[in-house]
Amino acid sequence: MTWGPDRWRLYGLAASEAGRSLRALLASLPHPLRFFRPRPRRLLIAPQDLRTTDPTVASDIYAGHFVFAGRVVATGGRSPFDVDPPSRAWAEALYGFGWLRHLRAADTALARANARALVDEFVSRRRNNRAMVGVTPVKARRLLSFLAQSPLLLEGAEHGFYQRFLRSIGQMVRDLDRDMRRASQPVHRLTAALALCYAGLCCEGLERVFWRARRHLARELEGQILPDGGHRSRNPQVIIELLLDLLPLRQAFASRSLDPPEEMTTAIDRMLPLLRLLRQGDGSLSHFNGMGRTAADQLAMLLMYEAARGQAMRRAPRSGYERLEAGKTVLVAEVGPAPAVENAAEAHAGSLSFEMSSGAERIVVNCGAARGMNEETRLAARSTAAHSTATVAETSCGRFLMRQGFLLERGLAGWLVRRFDHALMRGPREVPVERREAADAGSDILLRANHDGYRGFGVVHERIWRLSGTGERLEGEDGFRLSGPRAGTLPVAVRFHLAPGVRASRVEGGDAIVILLPNREAWQFRAEVDPALEESIFFSGSEGLRRTEQIVLSLDACATDRVKWSFERLSRGSERAPSRTGATEPAPPLL
Repeated sequence: MTWGPDRWRLYGLAASEAGRSLRALLASLPHPLRFFRPRPRRLLIAPQDLRTTDPTVASDIYAGHFVFAGRVVATGGRSPFDVDPPSRAWAEALYGFGWLRHLRAADTALARANARALVDEFVSRRRNNRAMVGVTPVKARRLLSFLAQSPLLLEGAEHGFYQRFLRSIGQMVRDLDRDMRRASQPVHRLTAALALCYAGLCCEGLERVFWRARRHLARELEGQILPDGGHRSRNPQVIIELLLDLLPLRQAFASRSLDPPEEMTTAIDRMLPLLRLLRQGDGSLSHFNGMGRTAADQLAMLLMYEAARGQAMRRAPRSGYERLEAGKTVLVAEVGPAPAVENAAEAHAGSLSFEMSSGAERIVVNCGAARGMNEETRLAARSTAAHSTATVAETSCGRFLMRQGFLLERGLAGWLVRRFDHALMRGPREVPVERREAADAGSDILLRANHDGYRGFGVVHERIWRLSGTGERLEGEDGFRLSGPRAGTLPVAVRFHLAPGVRASRVEGGDAIVILLPNREAWQFRAEVDPALEESIFFSGSEGLRRTEQIVLSLDACATDRVKWSFERLSRGSERAPSRTGATEPAPPLL
């Protein structure tokens, strides 16, 4: 990242961010004649929390077992705020206090007392994990949790706790009021404005903050939500989180007899249909650009708010996603350029990847986001090789912001990583897309796209998908257009990661692979080059990491610049599970 164009890109990004930070700092300085410090005087309403609750978590927390982001910490009688967090995601969950909703769902005197004791301990401490407590999205989540779960915390509480609770809210409001203008990542500024709108609606005494936050919220939503409903980060998880907060906020406006910003209403109306476009046959969302495991109950609940619950829209050109659907087959493709660095904290290098399902069974997937894991694993999950697309020379089609280089460059990169995380710094700039689809039902659907993410190798990757009108067959083609004659070789691996629970085996002769789904439906994969079966890993399983398989086509782009492949559903009569040796045998019964 520190040589050639990437070096100058690093310098340019550092200069740009320094200038933006200085402007934001100057804009947030208080007027010399203004001595107003926002202080909430009392709580007026408690907003609704749409996130899923589990009352059994209350007993775990009372026993000192804190289970967040797939990690379990037993405090052994110590305060959870004195424990060294096992991961960043675990710490974000602890200090975001979203777990209070589970204690409220338990609806017992013990759960209320436990929740109040933990919150009181936190707000009374002078020392907390500043690296987590002060992060903008964590502060915003903590403020939203305190407001939404205030009935749990304040029922039967002493006056002293009530005052400490209000002081804590006031401090978070003041911090977020600053972050709303100074945070580096746009989504953090949006989150801060959203939390401040909640605080202004729920508390008396924060009227000035509320009207300022309302203006910021409208401006950020207008700038960050694209016309087709996507976020500029291209991360579907951001859309889910925003909707889970914006829908109750709209109700809070109504409870105070106030009109929400028009930009908020239109943003909600645009975002909901995009979820249907990204939804696979099993009800979960496709794994692109930071999307991990889908909370199916939350997604189903969000889609109930959609005004027009018809067929899913097929195109989201500004967000860079296309949906092909015929019969029982659904295919969603990622065909967009890399987002800007400030929006790319969780972006993946998976251009022209796709996921496919048949009915309620997934067939082809990406490996998903590796939340709650170490830095190396999270970066591996974001690499091109973790996606169902082509990898050139074992290199990702994008470069991530990393701490490396000489002293100055390492210092600049470290400063930028603290502000933007390991953002996708360079990726595809141009991704032209062509779609052909007849108006009548039952006709084939063709999608063609290419990207320049491998311009450093002088290669343009082109992919074509053709889904039959019945959904029984998907034909694909990967091409590699070289900018000029080349000496030597250019290795390419075209990968198709198979979903967990899918079994794949070679047929006799080795020229095809039969894929058996958990519901005993069978598909056959063929290609112009000999397909190989290799191990893979799925990061976004509900039970953690899952070992899976992948189909890999290996070729030399200098000698073979194009390869065709296909997936075809087999008839019931031919559903047999081939063994590893090639001899066919009846498929065993599923447990």
